[in-house]
Amino acid sequence: MSRSGTRPPCPIGRAVEVLGERWTLLIMRNATRGMTRFEDFRADLGIADNVLSIRLARLVDAGLLTRVPYRNDGGRTRHEYRLTQAGADTTPIVRALADWGAQHTEPAEPAEPMQFLHQACGHHLTSPEAYCEHCQQPVQRQDQVWLSPWRISTPYPLAEPVTPGN
Repeated sequence: MSRSGTRPPCPIGRAVEVLGERWTLLIMRNATRGMTRFEDFRADLGIADNVLSIRLARLVDAGLLTRVPYRNDGGRTRHEYRLTQAGADTTPIVRALADWGAQHTEPAEPAEPMQFLHQACGHHLTSPEAYCEHCQQPVQRQDQVWLSPWRISTPYPLAEPVTPGN
């Protein structure tokens, strides 16, 4: 919902209402990588607790994440933030931002670029198309792994979406 209380007629405007705040797309990137816990988002992003709480609540309200209760060793109940299908559907946006950033920006220190790989054959997916140029096989979201070599040396699968309330 926009700050004025009405939703813009333009779908881009509505998407920006949900995704356009600082930190939101980085939270979605991390959720796509499988990050679910508040402490992990905070530690990875260096974001203030109050800002992270607000962003997570807005993503839950918008239906991109859902809260799932958990308890560590009999401690108090906490919540994980899991991708919904609407959240998983932001994957092409995150991919497009990664591609744009690789093409038009430079890191402060030299780093290997982020890679998007076809899990079945291990080859680089050069475009966000729905097929692998190497093996000519269809590539769905669940068939991809991403590699951030400055972060970890092994590719990681994308988080599977959950149905809210499950």
